[in-house]
This record gives sequence, C-alpha cells and structure tokens, in this order.
Amino acid sequence: MILALVIALGIMLGKVKVAGVSLGVTGILFVGIAFSYFGMNIDEHLMHFLKEFGLILFVYSIGLQVGPGFFSSFRKGGITLNKLAVLVVALGVVTTVALYYVTGLPMTTMVGVMSGAVTNTPGLGAAQQAFSDLHAGADAPDIATGYALAYPLGVIGAILTLLALRYLLRIDVRQEEEAAGLGTDVLKDLTTRRISVEICNPAVEGKSISGIRRLALRDFVVSRICRPGEAPELADAATTLRCGDRILLVAAPKDAEALVALLGREVDAGPMMPDRKMISRRILITKPELNGKTLAELRIRSTSGVTITRINRSGIDLVAAGNLQLQLGDRVTVVGPELSVAHAERLFGNSLKRLNHPNLIPIFIGIALGVVLGSISFWIPGVPQPVKLGLAGGPLIVAILIGRYGPHYRLITYTTMSANLMLREVGISLFLAGVGLGAGEDFVPTLVAGGYVWIAYGAVITIVPLLLAGLFGRFYYKLNYYTLIGVLSGASTNPPALAYSTEQTTSDAPSVGYATVYPLSMFLRVLAAQLLILIFG
Repeated sequence: MILALVIALGIMLGKVKVAGVSLGVTGILFVGIAFSYFGMNIDEHLMHFLKEFGLILFVYSIGLQVGPGFFSSFRKGGITLNKLAVLVVALGVVTTVALYYVTGLPMTTMVGVMSGAVTNTPGLGAAQQAFSDLHAGADAPDIATGYALAYPLGVIGAILTLLALRYLLRIDVRQEEEAAGLGTDVLKDLTTRRISVEICNPAVEGKSISGIRRLALRDFVVSRICRPGEAPELADAATTLRCGDRILLVAAPKDAEALVALLGREVDAGPMMPDRKMISRRILITKPELNGKTLAELRIRSTSGVTITRINRSGIDLVAAGNLQLQLGDRVTVVGPELSVAHAERLFGNSLKRLNHPNLIPIFIGIALGVVLGSISFWIPGVPQPVKLGLAGGPLIVAILIGRYGPHYRLITYTTMSANLMLREVGISLFLAGVGLGAGEDFVPTLVAGGYVWIAYGAVITIVPLLLAGLFGRFYYKLNYYTLIGVLSGASTNPPALAYSTEQTTSDAPSVGYATVYPLSMFLRVLAAQLLILIFG
C-alpha cells in the first residue's frame, strides 16, 4: 500500500508545473522521502529487492530502445556529435572531482549531486550498486540525497544554459532554422534527401544505374525515371540512363552535390510527382521472417514491382542500400503502382496488431545474461578495487547488444514504443520509490546541516560543461544551433531540455542530435558514476 501510494502521489506531483517546468517521474523520489521521514516505510529487504529489480527493468528497456541505433550513430556525422557528447560527460566528471577536492565532501555525495545535476537516474543506480558491492551490501543515503537536491536545478539549469548560448553565440534564429532544414552541418550524414536530376553528362550516356553507383562510390536509390515525352516509370539497377532523362533519386545530403555534378543538373521535382499511376507509401515491417534479411536478398523490385527508396529506423532515415539489414519495426518507403504497393504490403506485413504482441523471451534471457555480465569482476589499471558493471551496466550493455545484433541471428527483439515505455516507467517508479523510502530519514537533517549548498554545486556541474561544450561545438565543429542544443540535451540525458529544444524549431535537428548521442552518453554516465565511487569512495 505504501509503495502504491508513493508511486501514485509521486507521479501526480511530477505533473505539477512551476514556470513551465515539472519534476516528471522524479516526483516519486520526493514523495518517498516524505513518507520515510514521517515513519511510513516498508521492509528493508523488500525495498532492496524492488529497488534493484526496478533498476534492471529500467536500464534494460533503455538498452533495447537505443540498441538498434547505437552503433549506426557512429557514422561520419555521428562521430562528430558523439565526440562533443563525450566532452560534455568528461567535463562533468572533471568538475565533480574538482568540487570533491575543493569542498572536502565525500565522493558518494558528489556522485549523487552529479547524477542529479544531469538528471541521470541510471547513474544514481550504478553509484549505489557500486558502493554496495564495495562495502558488503551497505547503503550510502547521501547519494540519493545529493541526487534529490541537485535534480530540480539540473532541469532548469540545462534549459537556461541552452537559452544563454543562444544570446552568447548571437544566433540568427531565421538563418539557423533554414540551415537546419537543409542539413548544412554534420547532421547531413544522418538523414536523406530527395532530388530530381536531368541527365546532361555524356559520360554517363548508356550506363546502368548499378554501373553509375560503382562509378560514384556512393549509395543512392533512383525511384523514378522520366524519358522525354514519356510518363514517369519505376527504375531499377539495370535501367540505363540517356541525356535528357529526368530521374528522382534519394541519397544522403552529403552525397547529393557530388551526384548532381556527375549526372547533370538539379531540376524541379514537381513534374515527377503528380503521376496517378505511381504512389508512395510507408510500410511497417512486421513479419518475423524478414528480421535480419538484407534488401538485396528480398529482390523486391523483381518480385513485387516496387522500389524501396529509404528506411526509417529509430527516427532516422537511411538510404535503401542493398546490403542494409531489415529489422522488425522498420518503416520502408516504397514507390510503385497501387497494386504492386499492395502486394509489397502483404510481403512486409504492415500489421500493427502483430507488432503489439510482446516478445518476452529476449527480455528475460537478456536480463539473466545482463545480471551475469554485471557480476563479473575485472581490473582497470590505476583503480584499487576490481570493477563490476553491476545491475545498471550489465543489463544495459546486453540490451544494446541484443537490440543491435539480435536480428542477425533471427532473434526478434522489437518491442513497441508503448510496451517499452510501460516496462521502463514501471522499473523507474519502483527504483525511485525504493531510493526515496531509503533516504528519507537523513534528508531533512542533511538539508538543515548545510546540504542546501549541494544545490549550488549541482548547478555548477550542470552549467559549466554545457556552456564550454556548447561554445566548442559552435566554433570548432561549426554546428547548427538546433543540432547543438539537441546534442547537449542528449549528452545530459535530459528529456525536459530536449522538449525545450524541439519547441524552438520546426526542424527535427534537435531530436536527431539527441537520439544520435543519447545511447553513448547514457552508457558513459553509468560507467563514470561507478568509477568515481570505486576510485574515491
């Protein structure tokens, strides 16, 4: 009953907005602290189990969500964005260690403050787990207290820093908006662009599309071709091009300019589009037997009479190259006659009902493997104690690996966003309720005895890394402002900051930037919290 009341009242508290900012699910932590302070608590062993089980559910569901996009985020543009995210995390750790030496506070307190300052709950869990392993099951209440005190200003401070960067960098909103829409920074490696080209180069006369692809050394898809005086028709790898032909191609924006220069000149795409015989539709892949197969294996052009132009996975559009492996839940864009598109729909499934059925075997096998991996000790040079990934790091790594490589072995790891979110929210609710109930007795005495100063330390850990990394990303990497604030929000694993960022623009630059760096940032935050406890705690 106490657990249910803490979670229900905490979620209600988290929905209350002050100056447009709310605590979100962290409201559960504060209600748990209040219940514990007034003597309403649960059995210690039960609380310990619920806290750890909730943490496992939470980090495992995060790993499953980010796994498919984790390694693809290290492509050319993604590497630049992830370098900036690593810089944010490193500056946060350096600032925390500096405050540890300046203030003389225990590292347990400082790690709690650091996790709250960057709103990173898995980091809190990892720190508590590391301390427990180090001290034979003992708890450190000041980790949760530091987190609770630093969290509110961690949300507000991040948003205010992003706003301050806008004025410090003298951002021209209109210009940045246009640039974000065109993909003029490293984001151009993570999206696709559709362009219409008229063939003017005699050197490509009579060459097939597959031959031009080998010549250009770039991935692109030609969806339609329009010969002079004829209606648009589908193109495939064997289609030959002649001067005067117009083609509609899809490529990464970074390749578009080179392809246009090779083929001819860019023209208006309008005349290619209003063809009633050709339709374009996004189809959901829901048939398990397609999981892990490449586009080349399917031979979709010859079997269904349609062309696949791009694939949307985890919110990012990918060029439909022949060696690209399909995953359950991908959305493929197909172009072709209506009857052929209907045939392709039957081939791919396009059944939300089938996706809604949960695949529990990978979840529980993954959790078991994650717990085993988290229990293995290994030595890091310079660290006096053996390091364990623990119940936060182990399941997270296994979930990322299963989410990424499961389809290669025909393992269906897809869960719908709603199912993943339910699993994640239940896990985080149990974890925060357990943390709050465990920290309540010491919270008020700590606060009265000078703990309120921790709020200021948290603000420093929030603002300094974001400010320095923001200036570096703008002046060194020349990042678009909207991409930059998305990356900084992702590096802080801060959903409220992302919500603020997306409200500032009509482009999806902040969301793509956030999604690109979030997996690595989450992993590094969990690892950093553990290492700080093991080295200094």
